[in-house]
Amino acid sequence: MSETEKNILILGVGNVLFTDEGFGVRVAEELEQKYTFSPNVTVLDGGTLGLRLMGPIMEADYLIIVDIVLNEGKPGEVFRLLGENLSKACAFTNSMHQTDLLDTLARCSLIGNVPDDVILYGVEPVNYEDMSAGLSPELEAKLPEVMAMVLDEVEEAGGSYTPRTATNPATEKIYVPRDTSRNS
Repeated sequence: MSETEKNILILGVGNVLFTDEGFGVRVAEELEQKYTFSPNVTVLDGGTLGLRLMGPIMEADYLIIVDIVLNEGKPGEVFRLLGENLSKACAFTNSMHQTDLLDTLARCSLIGNVPDDVILYGVEPVNYEDMSAGLSPELEAKLPEVMAMVLDEVEEAGGSYTPRTATNPATEKIYVPRDTSRNS
């Protein structure tokens, strides 16, 4: 990576065991399975790691977070929320992981190392309370749209990607596969 390239982190957060709550993780998994990225781009399944994400966040210049949000929208509605500085980034108190994410970003700020750009792609959930490894049909249908938005964001930030082929398959194992037979 050259010194002028931004270190881009795509961070999918959520809990894959609670239906739509795992949307951000599922986006990260799909991106990792379907694309290879330039060396300045990292895709990370942040799950529910909270403060353990400080290291990767502090190493990033450009942070793209994917999660579900309660933003008084219609189920499946997609929001692009910006954080020009930490105080604005911390304004997404409508994230389902608000305490973990806000606390993590606040601690990164205290140390003095927050990405220059923080963008949250949030999707209004249908169901985040039932235990299921599957997404609701509405959010399952939103995966391609949100992935395309994230890929556009990566290109805008100076990263690149190429679709995977049979000669460069994904090596990352998905430990809790999506259950598409029982969507709530």
